[in-house]
Amino acid sequence: MEYRQHNKPGCGGCLLLLVVLALVTGGAPALLKLFGFIFYSGLAGVLLMVAAFWAFTYYVQRRVSTYEASQTESHNRFVFLLVNILVKIAQADGHFSKAELAAILSFFQYQLRYNQDQMYWVKQLVKEARDAQVDLRQLLDEFRTTFAYEPRLILLELIYQIIYTKQPPPENELRLAREIALLLQVSVYDQRTIEAKYMYRQRQEATSSAQMEEQYYAVLGLEQGADFVEIKKSYRKLSMQYHPDKVGHLGEEFKKISEEKMKEINVAYDYFEKKFANR
Repeated sequence: MEYRQHNKPGCGGCLLLLVVLALVTGGAPALLKLFGFIFYSGLAGVLLMVAAFWAFTYYVQRRVSTYEASQTESHNRFVFLLVNILVKIAQADGHFSKAELAAILSFFQYQLRYNQDQMYWVKQLVKEARDAQVDLRQLLDEFRTTFAYEPRLILLELIYQIIYTKQPPPENELRLAREIALLLQVSVYDQRTIEAKYMYRQRQEATSSAQMEEQYYAVLGLEQGADFVEIKKSYRKLSMQYHPDKVGHLGEEFKKISEEKMKEINVAYDYFEKKFANR
């Protein structure tokens, strides 16, 4: 299911708009006489509503097309596949609820900080994804063959972010996320690292040193009690995987996701570096 950029809208409704303007402004007496009965039958308001709807649709389509043209092909394809995958995950139980739609849109608006034009685009992609006759596995296969390992990790991070917007996260969706990790050929170690991070993030209100240490181990993908040699090895591996330069071609918003991940990794490593240095 390859991504195709939306074309700029034509002006098929321009004639209708001109007719309505002529009727409203009185600039075409002959036209007013011809359609005079419309005013008396109460259909003028309907025409105005149709024209307003068309004008807004034209405006949105033009903004979407302009935004897409300003982005790289890799960025557009990444977001296209991301939206389609998230929609298919939401549809896995047989329906797509308003709450699930709100969660997806909220994610793009508040987590990725999309502006109005970007949100117009995402809403268009969501609408198309809901009607697309394609299964989740096909989308994941395309994603795996299109993008390198690091973007696949970012995708899995984003899937877990969506799942953990629900509290508690549904167990069936967590199982699906694990299956997706396998289909994307993400290692069990990396999948567990991502899942553990979001699991412990729920406990942010807890500030005891033992709980913080447990969370830091999870961020580094390690079991509690791992020695500093293992910690250092894990830190180096994660730093390479989540370096922002490896996902820069996907767009600034995904580079920021990677930067946030790097901050978490650095905080965890700094904690253990100080802890073991004091021994």
